[in-house]
Amino acid sequence: MAAAPLAAGAIQLKRIEQLTEGLSPSERMPVLFIGHGHPMNALFDNTFTQSLSTLANHLPRPEAIMVVSAHWQTKGTFVSVAPKQHTIHDFGPFDQRLFEIRYDTPGHPERAREVIGMAGAVHVREDHEWGLDHGAWSVLRHIWPKADIPVFQLSIDYTKGAAFHFDLAEKLRKLRNRGVLIIGSGNIVHNLGNLDWSDINAKPFDWALEFDSIVKTHILNKDYLPLVNYQTFGTLAQLAVPTNDHYLPMIYSLGLADKNEATTMLFEGMQYGSVSMRCFRVG
Repeated sequence: MAAAPLAAGAIQLKRIEQLTEGLSPSERMPVLFIGHGHPMNALFDNTFTQSLSTLANHLPRPEAIMVVSAHWQTKGTFVSVAPKQHTIHDFGPFDQRLFEIRYDTPGHPERAREVIGMAGAVHVREDHEWGLDHGAWSVLRHIWPKADIPVFQLSIDYTKGAAFHFDLAEKLRKLRNRGVLIIGSGNIVHNLGNLDWSDINAKPFDWALEFDSIVKTHILNKDYLPLVNYQTFGTLAQLAVPTNDHYLPMIYSLGLADKNEATTMLFEGMQYGSVSMRCFRVG
C-alpha cells in the first residue's frame, strides 16, 4: 500500500523538474534571512524596520512567499495549504496595538503542495489550520504592507537537528524557479535569558558580537558546514544559541543557496544586548 504514494510523489517531482529545467539563475527568486527580533518591531520605526521598508524596491515581485519561521515548531514537517492565511498573535501581553494588527493574505495551495513532492523521502504533511505567526507577518508588513502577495509557511520539525533541515532546504531549491521567494525568519543570536528588556539599544555582549561575526564570515565564504555543526563552537554557541528554534530558519536560507550565488548582508546590529538582527539575501 505504501508504494502508491511514493510513486505519485516521484511523478509529481519529475513534472516539477521538467517545468523548471533550463531556467537561468537570473529567473530564480532570491532567498532572504530576516532577524525579526522582538514582536514590537512590527510597530517600531527604527533602522531595522526602515531597512525592511525599502527592501521590496530591490526585489522581484514574487508569485508567492514561503516563510520558515522560528515560531512554527512541530513534530514532523508541515506546509500550510489553506487558501487564506490569517494573522496569529502568538505572544504575551505586549502593547495592545500588536493585537490590532491584521496581515491576512491569500495562500497558495498549489505552490505549497509542490513542497511535498520536492521533499522526496521527507514526509511533509498538509496543514489546513495554521496562519501567519509573528515571525512572518511582523516582517512582511514592512516589506509588502498591502498584504496582497500569497503567503504560506513551512514548519520546523523540532525533533530533528540542523543537518536534517539543511538537507531538506537543498531539496526545495527548485521552488525558487516557481516564482516563490523564500524567507527564513529567526535570529542568529537569540538568548532571552540575558536579554536587557529595559533598553533595545543596550550594549551587546561580547560573546553575542563574536558569534554573530563568525557566522557572517562563514556565510560570506560559503562555508556552511561549520554553521550546521554550530555546537562545535562550544561555550560561544551555547550562549548564542541556547535553543535552536531561531537559528534553524537561517540554516534553511543557507541550504536553499547555490554555491555560485552572491550573498549580500542587508542589515546588521543587536537589540536588547543578546539578539542579533542580522539579515541577508542570497541571489
